Amino acid sequence: MSSIRSSLLVSLGAVALLVAGCGTPPPPAPMPPPPVPPVVLPPPVIEHVPPVKPAPAPLMTPTTFSALPGWDRDELRQAWPAFIASCNVLVRKPEWQGACTAARTVASTDEAAVRAYFEAWFVPNQIRAADGADTGLVTGYYEPLLRGSRQRGGAYQTPLYAVPDDMLTINLASLYPELKGKRVRGRLVGKKVVPYNSRAEIVSGKALLWVDDAVEAFFLEVQGSGRVELPETGETVRIAYADQNGHPYKAIGRWLIEQGELAPGQATAQSIKAWIVANPTRRQELFNANPSFVFFKEERLPDPKVGPKGALGVPLTPARSVAVDPQFLPLGAPVFLATTYPNGGALQRLVMAQDTGGAIRGAVRADFFYGFGNEAMDNAGRMKQPGQVWVLMPKPAEMR
Repeated sequence: MSSIRSSLLVSLGAVALLVAGCGTPPPPAPMPPPPVPPVVLPPPVIEHVPPVKPAPAPLMTPTTFSALPGWDRDELRQAWPAFIASCNVLVRKPEWQGACTAARTVASTDEAAVRAYFEAWFVPNQIRAADGADTGLVTGYYEPLLRGSRQRGGAYQTPLYAVPDDMLTINLASLYPELKGKRVRGRLVGKKVVPYNSRAEIVSGKALLWVDDAVEAFFLEVQGSGRVELPETGETVRIAYADQNGHPYKAIGRWLIEQGELAPGQATAQSIKAWIVANPTRRQELFNANPSFVFFKEERLPDPKVGPKGALGVPLTPARSVAVDPQFLPLGAPVFLATTYPNGGALQRLVMAQDTGGAIRGAVRADFFYGFGNEAMDNAGRMKQPGQVWVLMPKPAEMR
């Protein structure tokens, strides 16, 4: 859901002098123009850069596959296409080359062969938080469908914005090592770089499309990507995550609980939408409680069966892809998830860490991708379960 890359480059134009004159013959020898000192501006001032401490390493405890609850019951071949998609990226890393190269020889439809491959090439490691807790939160997300138009009019009054031209994306790792892997978004005001506008301050922009439901447009930002049906042309396009305004994500469900509007544990997507229906005049107040704002880009949808691309850059697989916090879990890695569905049934299966999200923070934390459609929306909206996580890491050569 998704998804928190380039350096700020300040270039100065050269200063040219034009010297013109007239005289009578014979002209005097022209004097060379005096040297022009280079124009040097002070570096931009970065305001409000919060101090960031490096994320603590997760506590990874090697264990055995027999210790994973439900490992022997999972249909691992159903996870194989998602794993191969991850391997297409991970094979570039030395520690993954052996395992991903060997995967090409596995008969993908042979359950026994797939299981033998994972058990031969990987070691499961249980993930714990810095305080030693082995249980965290598992939520769900999905790919929504909205109705829209390329022109504003009628019911289509809510814009989906592209990345603004005045937003700068700055990599400060060379000056602030603690910010490695993080990006600062801002805008120039004079010679200073200041934080980019919050949600409440963004009142216009480059509209990609106009949709007919402001609430669903907000939840589209939470999901990170979706589809928009355009009745005027009969086409359906994909709207994918392009960037974010740099402000931290704040859960509006938590805000409703803090305001006493919802009881703890009741902040599902369904209950939040019901609150908005009952309090229409406070809708924007609720949205503005989350200063984070997502910008989108339009993509073609050649195959409706293929999911949106996650942060790893590969299409997400329904029920086999999850979003994680890449500060703790390696993006692309196989992850064994042990949790429950919203109805209480066991959810114990191998998934791939192929996405990220603004709300996905912490070591024992996962966002389960349900896919596309109304059923996926309903399940994802109610998913808020305790769960455990194991990450499968390639065995060292001496262990194979």
